Amino acid sequence: MTALPNFLRIDPETRRVSLDGRNPAFYGDPNRVYAALHQHCPTFYWEEQRQWFFTGYDHVNALLRDRRFGRQILHVASRDELALPEPEAHLVNFDRAERHSLLEIEPPEHTRLRTLVNRAFVSRHIERMRPEIADLAERLIDGFEKEGKVELLSAFADIIPVTMIARMIGIPDEMGPQLLKWSHVYVGMYMFKRSKEDEYAAERAAKEFADYVKTLIAERRQNPTEDLLTHMIHTEHKGQYLTDDELVSTTIVLLNAGHEATVHQIGNSVRVILESGVDPANLFCDEAATERTLEETLRICAPVHIFQRWALEDVEIDGVALERGDKVSLILAAANLDPKKFSDPLTFRPDRQEGANLSFGAGIHFCIGAPLARLELNIVLPMLFRRLPGLRMMETPRVKDVYHFHGLERLDLGW
Repeated sequence: MTALPNFLRIDPETRRVSLDGRNPAFYGDPNRVYAALHQHCPTFYWEEQRQWFFTGYDHVNALLRDRRFGRQILHVASRDELALPEPEAHLVNFDRAERHSLLEIEPPEHTRLRTLVNRAFVSRHIERMRPEIADLAERLIDGFEKEGKVELLSAFADIIPVTMIARMIGIPDEMGPQLLKWSHVYVGMYMFKRSKEDEYAAERAAKEFADYVKTLIAERRQNPTEDLLTHMIHTEHKGQYLTDDELVSTTIVLLNAGHEATVHQIGNSVRVILESGVDPANLFCDEAATERTLEETLRICAPVHIFQRWALEDVEIDGVALERGDKVSLILAAANLDPKKFSDPLTFRPDRQEGANLSFGAGIHFCIGAPLARLELNIVLPMLFRRLPGLRMMETPRVKDVYHFHGLERLDLGW
C-alpha cells in the first residue's frame, strides 16, 4: 500500500479525511491525493470542509444525474426548516447575479432558461465558428512566433476563449480585458481561499458586471442584432420572455463559464503533452488522434474539480445517510482517475478507449459550453505544436491557488 503524503490523513474505518485545501503540495498535484483516496476511501468526510465528498466514477456519474439532488434547495424547503443563515448583506449584488444562474437553478426555471440558450451552443452552430477561432489563434501566434518565447496564458490562452464567447453574446472585443478582470474576481467566491476581502471584491465585480450587461440589454432592445443576447431578449418560451435579472444572470454565467475553464485547460493540456514526452506529430496526426488526445488531457487534468449538490430528500449513498438539506461535493477530476474505470489512471495515454471523462459534468447541468470548449481546444492545440516546433517549457509552472478550479499561474514556453 502506497504511503500517504505527510499533509494527508485518512481514517478508512470512519472514512474521515484531514487535508488542507490551501496546501500547495495538494493543489499543485491533486492527482496524487486522488489516487490515495481511491485506494483508501473514495467516499469520505472532509473534516476541514465539513462535508461528504465522492470520488468514485460510478457514484459521481450517478449523482450528477440523480434528481434527488439539486443545485438549489430553497425551492423545496425554507431557510428556517434547514437552519440556514440569512443572505449576507454585503453580497446582495453577487447573490442577485447568481439567483437565476443556469448553474444554480433547477427545473422548471432551469429548463426554460436552458432551452432559450441551448440552441446557440449545439455543435452545428458552434462548428461555424471554426474559421474565426483559427484566424484569431493564427494572428496571436504571429505576434510572438519570432520572439522564440512566450508566456502562453496572457498572450494566447486568456484571449481566445473570452473573445469568442463575448462575440457570441454580442460584446465588443475591446471589452475582453475588463471581462477577464470581473470574471477572475467573481469566481473567487467558489474557492477554498475565499476571504472577506474576496467577498467584497466579488460584490463590486458583480455590480459592475451587471450594470454593464444592463446597458447592453437596453441597447439590444432598441437595436436588435444577430447575437445571443438579442436572441435571449426577443425569444419567448411558452409565452414567457426572460426578465432583466434572468438576462443578467445568464449572460454573466455564460461569460464566466465560457472562458474560465478553457483558459485553464489550454495551459494544462500543453503542460501535460510536453511532460509526457510523446511526439506531438503523433498526437495530432489526424482528426481521430486529435480528439483522443484532447479527451485524455481533459481526463487527466480537468479544469474544474468540484461540483456541489444539495440533498433534496433523505437518501443513502454508498452507506452514507444524508438528510434533506445536506450538501455534498462530487470531485469530477478524481472520478476521471478511478482505477476501476481507467487502467493506469495517472498515466497520460492518448490511445485509451475506456469511456467518457466527467470533466464537463453530466445530467441536466452538463456544461452548455462543452462543444465550444472542445472546438477551441481542437483548433489551438494542434496549431501551437505545428507553428512552434521544438516547443518546450522554460521552467516548471506553478499551479494557481484557486482550488476547486485547476490552472497554472503562468506557462513560460520557448522553441
